[in-house]
Formats: sequence, C-alpha cells, structure tokens
Amino acid sequence: MEFFERHQGGERAVLLHVERRAVDSNEDLFEFRELAHSAGAEVLAESAVNRQTPDPRLFIGKGKAEELAEMVAAHEAELVMVNAQLSPSQERNLEALLKCRVLDRTGLILDIFAQRARSHEGKLQVELAQLNHLATRLVRGWTHLERQRGGSIGLRGPGETQLEMDRRLLGGRIKQLKERIARVRRQRAEGRKGRQQSDVPTVALVGYTNAGKSTLFNALTVAEAFAADQLFATLDTTLRRVEMTPQLTVVFADTVGFIRHLPHELVSAFHSTLEETLEADLLLHVVDAASPERDRQIEDVEAVLEEIGAGKLPMLTVMNKIDRIEDGVVRVDRDASGAPSRVWVSAKTGRGLDALRDALGERVEPSTVTRHLFIPMADGRLYALLQGEGGVVDEAVDERGWDIEVVLPVARWGQLLKKEPALGDMVLDPPAGATPEPFQRVLAERGDHH
Repeated sequence: MEFFERHQGGERAVLLHVERRAVDSNEDLFEFRELAHSAGAEVLAESAVNRQTPDPRLFIGKGKAEELAEMVAAHEAELVMVNAQLSPSQERNLEALLKCRVLDRTGLILDIFAQRARSHEGKLQVELAQLNHLATRLVRGWTHLERQRGGSIGLRGPGETQLEMDRRLLGGRIKQLKERIARVRRQRAEGRKGRQQSDVPTVALVGYTNAGKSTLFNALTVAEAFAADQLFATLDTTLRRVEMTPQLTVVFADTVGFIRHLPHELVSAFHSTLEETLEADLLLHVVDAASPERDRQIEDVEAVLEEIGAGKLPMLTVMNKIDRIEDGVVRVDRDASGAPSRVWVSAKTGRGLDALRDALGERVEPSTVTRHLFIPMADGRLYALLQGEGGVVDEAVDERGWDIEVVLPVARWGQLLKKEPALGDMVLDPPAGATPEPFQRVLAERGDHH
C-alpha cells in the first residue's frame, strides 16, 4: 500500500515565502525557489509574508490567506508550497481555504529526497521519514468523517475504523523499516570497524548542498558519483578507497549536503548515513567560494555538524569554484601552528587539486609506517618473517646481516612489535636530515651494527 504519493514534476505551484528576519529574506527566498525547482514544480507565482508568530489556525493571517486563495484561483494552481513548517491542522485548514494541496518545507525536502535516493539504505531512510511525517497528517483524507472519531457510544463509524486501520498499517511499516535500517547500520558499522582495524583513515566530505562535493569527490577518487547543479543532487553516502601516496591510503566518504533550517526529523532519519561523518578522521568542508552567501553557508554547515555531534572533529576547508572568482588563484592558508586550514581549488577544472592532496598528506596520519632495520644473520627468522609480510621494499646484505627497508600498515607493525619485541631494537634511526639510503652509510655513521 502506498502511504505517501509524491507529486510529479511539472505540477503548477504558488510559493508562499514566510519572512522571519529581514536579514535572511532574500537568501531564504532564493533557496526556497531552488528547492521548488529541484522538486520539479512549475512555479507560477510567489507571495511573501512577514510573520514572527504563527497564527494557530492558518499559520498566516486570514487576510493574507484570502489573498493567497485569489492568487491560486487566478493561476489555476494545483499546489501551494510554504517555506515554513506547518502543523497538521494548519495544513488542513489552509487546504480547505485555498482549495488545493499544501506542502510545507519539510514535505518539500522529503519529496526531493525521494527523487534523489538511489541506494537501498537511502530509500529506506526516505520512506521512514515520509511515514513519520505522514502519520501526523493521516486524518486529512477523512475530514468528512472527523465528527465520528473518538466519540461517544453510537457515534463510532467507518471513519474511525478506516483511520485505525491506516494507523496500524503505518505503525507496522514504520517498525519494519526501523528494523531493516538497524540491520543496515550494523553492516555499515562492521565496514567501519574493518577500516579502523586496518588503520585506513576516513576523510568525509561535508558542505552546503550544491557546493561541489560530488565533483570534488570524483576528481580525488576518479569515481563517477552523480554530480549536478541542483540542490541535493547526491543523497546517498559513497565510499572510495584511494592510495594518495605509497605511505598514505585514505577512504573518502561523499555525504548528503546540508541546508539551512534542515528539519530535525530529517537529521534523525539520516543518522546512519551521517555516522560516516561522525566516525571520520578528518572533515573536508567544501565551500562554494563564488557564492555571495558563502560565510552564512559555512555557519549553517557548522551548526548542523554541532547538532549531529561532529562539531569538534578535525577539519580542512576547501574553497571550491575559484574558476568562478575573478583572479581566483590556488593557495593554501595555514593556521597559527602552520598546519593547512584552507585550500583554494576548482574541482571542475582540476586547479589546486595537487595542493589539496599535499594538504591532506599533512593533516591525515599515514596509514603505513616505514622502518629501516638491521637484522643480524643469527636472526634470520625475523628476516623471513618480514619477507613473509610482503613489507620489505629494499635491502642490502653482507656477512653480518640484512639492512632492510620495511613498509607496513601501522596496525600490523604494532602487532609485530608485540609478538617480536626484538624488532624494535633492530630499528635504525638515521640522523636528522640524512637520507636513509644506502643503509651501509647509516651503519658507518653509527659505528656499529645496531
């Protein structure tokens, strides 16, 4: 049974923009238009109202509601989209007055999410959010029988029977979805556990929707994640493992874009997807550097990160789209400690990507370690052990033993040291600034075998 019927593209719509603070009005209105277009609506007209305190019955005042009804009738609109979160009763009352469907901001974003979800997990999360949103609005299809609900003896009727049946069906489906999402979360947790055990760091791309995260993700990973100039082009988290250098392998995670006033129920519904952000070793905050609202968008993203508990994670900011900035140049900004804090790039043209990779190398701990060891002939067993690990990348041998260079995962090297503590005593430490090869020169400088 379909509980939520998404409106099809091209539906004739009127937009009602609710201004709460004058400083936000132009930016919020532009974003609202983009949401409507992303949903596929044909916007016929717009109306704005300044409302600090919502009217309990209609959200907007009666006079404004009647003016809106005239606009709807004049344009023969099928739908009114309201840039605010309506209560179920406000939505029903507006529909009765306007004689058309009413969709609030949450319902609109859910509709876009439903169009964008591609993975099994994404579709489950969207459906759960839709059903939770719909559960509070179930009565609107039965308003003609509302007087028979919850009533006294003799007033119970088919309306209540149908409502209770729908509620039971909704409740059963919601429970089933939660169980299936819980299984997906366990599978995702196992994947993260495996990456943590192998000490492969995760870099999560976050940012305002349409900042160019997926384009940057594709450029860094040579992947083909969907990227388009529209809000919420990417909904599902995509993971790619990339060998940045012989010493550094990274898992990049492309996550859902954020937006101003992201409804709390959507954050909750997509908790398992956002866990990739929470578990990341480094956040790559992608910013549309060409946007006139970039500072405000940075604040909005940081607010959502705080809300999901990721506000204190290490972060490297990527100022993207310098190709759209006059005299935009590649550069790396550093903090007081000298670490990279901002990198200015163009993911579309590839400018600055090498600088970004270098900055990542500075900010992310290597996933492998390189060690130089001298192993005496008498300890050939340890030499054979390291050869068996496949970590010996260079060696020199004489009658005294083996001078070797070993590259191994951090976790595996630690395990070997616990198993064979003698390996730690065989590590050669070249002088600061010295080239570690050839090994014989290191031995000569030390004056011993050890």
